[in-house]
Amino acid sequence: MYKKTKIVVISFILIALTFLSACGGSEAGGAKQSDEKVLNLFNWAEYLPQEVIQQFEKETGIKVNYDAYSSNEEMMAKLQAGNTQYDIAVATTFFVDILLKQDLIQKINKENIPNVKNLDSTFTTAEFDKEGDYFIPYLWGSGVLFQNTELVDFEIKGYEDLFRPELKDKVVLPDDQRGVIGLALQMLGYSMNTTDEKELEEAKEKLLELRPNIRAFNTEPKTMMIAGDVAAGMAWTAEVFNAQKENPAIVPIIPEEGLMVFHDNFVIPKDAPHLANAEKFIDFLLRPEISKLISTTYPYGNPNVEAYKLLPEDLKNNKVVYPDLDQVTNVQQALDIGEATQLYDRIYSELKAGN
Repeated sequence: MYKKTKIVVISFILIALTFLSACGGSEAGGAKQSDEKVLNLFNWAEYLPQEVIQQFEKETGIKVNYDAYSSNEEMMAKLQAGNTQYDIAVATTFFVDILLKQDLIQKINKENIPNVKNLDSTFTTAEFDKEGDYFIPYLWGSGVLFQNTELVDFEIKGYEDLFRPELKDKVVLPDDQRGVIGLALQMLGYSMNTTDEKELEEAKEKLLELRPNIRAFNTEPKTMMIAGDVAAGMAWTAEVFNAQKENPAIVPIIPEEGLMVFHDNFVIPKDAPHLANAEKFIDFLLRPEISKLISTTYPYGNPNVEAYKLLPEDLKNNKVVYPDLDQVTNVQQALDIGEATQLYDRIYSELKAGN
């Protein structure tokens, strides 16, 4: 009787384990994997065409859930909180460094993403990840100046021109603390990655001088630019390019003080529940014709060599979207600044508050 009961119990346990395994999936990347046809994407708003998502869903049967964030800081905070269910996030390079240090992302198996062969090797590694194991390049760009020639009757050449009294309440800057503080640091001849408190306080005072001219901090100011709600400012490449297409009075300018560039990348969170779907999606986006569609919709620089070949000539030859960095002085890119981040946070908060 005992032996028979034991056999029944063991059989029940085996059946239960089989059922749980089927429901929960396998282990990968430290997270229990699900075989449901779902992909959860965390990305900037207006940074991936709906047409591309629909084509992937139609081809694979995988439903894409798109959540948007407004800053790298917001993205990181959600990943730090854990249990996000995100399969892919998009992070600027210096935030990839931070995410890696905090063990929030996993190594990417590039054997499952054969289209990485299309990428320019210049973009595929970093000082903190010399093999490029933890990120895959998506798009790159820079912070450029612009002016509306119908609203501004002088030529803007550099950041200094944004301080002119004629631009009171007519300037827009991106809602990006590293970009905005970096603007002042470059004006003062400092590194945009300085951790020197004296230099940062000097940058803060410079930005407070600009504060009366700042109408808005907006990372996506295209609508304001087209409508003439702002006359000048700094914005990311594609915002200026797309605004100019709808309002030819908008003129882009590479600032004479230097250029701030950024690279955005795909990363896979440590707890991604649909790893195989994430790999399929990234590989799909790296197809030349798909990557080309992304770049023509959101005209940032494209690190995909094969996609670049397919771009229209006016985009390939645009010196704002694809500046000759060898000909631009003082090109800088944000890096992880460690504990000095608290200084940047305080300065940016005080700037926005006007004190």
